[in-house]
Amino acid sequence: MSNIYYLPQGNEVELFKASAGMNLPVLIKGPTGCGKTRFIEYMGEKLKRDVYTVVCHDDLSAADLLGRHLIDENGTYWQDGPLTKAVREGGICYLDEIIEARKDTTVVLHSLADYRRVLPIDRTGELIEAHPDFMLVVSYNPGYQNVLKGMKPSTKQRFISLEFNYPQPDTEKSIIIEESGIDDATAQKLVSIAGDIRNLSDTDIQEAVSTRLLVYSAKLMVKGFDPYQACIHTIVQSLSDEDEVLEVLEKLVGLYFTKNQDA
Repeated sequence: MSNIYYLPQGNEVELFKASAGMNLPVLIKGPTGCGKTRFIEYMGEKLKRDVYTVVCHDDLSAADLLGRHLIDENGTYWQDGPLTKAVREGGICYLDEIIEARKDTTVVLHSLADYRRVLPIDRTGELIEAHPDFMLVVSYNPGYQNVLKGMKPSTKQRFISLEFNYPQPDTEKSIIIEESGIDDATAQKLVSIAGDIRNLSDTDIQEAVSTRLLVYSAKLMVKGFDPYQACIHTIVQSLSDEDEVLEVLEKLVGLYFTKNQDA
């Protein structure tokens, strides 16, 4: 029985299991906070495989993935990076926000993401054949893509693709209740707030409210925090720094939770 809670949205569990069984790499795309990382952790438990998570960024180098030579009192030795360790021992190597990594870094994935399933380590002269239980998974947020950042077609076409989005309202409400212990009526209000914000088209909000933020808000409420203030601190102030946008969001929250003047 899994200890990580995840509520499937479609056929993603079956598709991931099938991909793992056929040693196929998986690409997951979707907005921030829609459950991509939670899903990978959940599948790691179901498949009984360790998950090696790497959060990609501009400064991520190939050595950060592969490993490097280190020095101690006994001299020089090699230390595997998370990708190499997963390739050797088996497990899911999850590269979160892959488009944030440098292009010269992602090139090392090509020989793992096709029929070869090998990892060359130039610094040690090794050519490592992937463990039967090794699986490569990458994710990115399509909203962050631009001309300079984006997966090359030659890379993207090596993966089975899964598209995630924010859950349907009833599903999202169930997730909030399960994760926080909040009552049904309050969870419904949070879902309604999220829906209203996601439907806003005339504001400069770069990222819609995530299910994660709704859970945070509900957890504060369960601990006795004022509902209006909980939403302000977890939802409103997390989405924008612009005064005009903040005012719109505060009014929207006020439609569902009364502002406590003494708070």
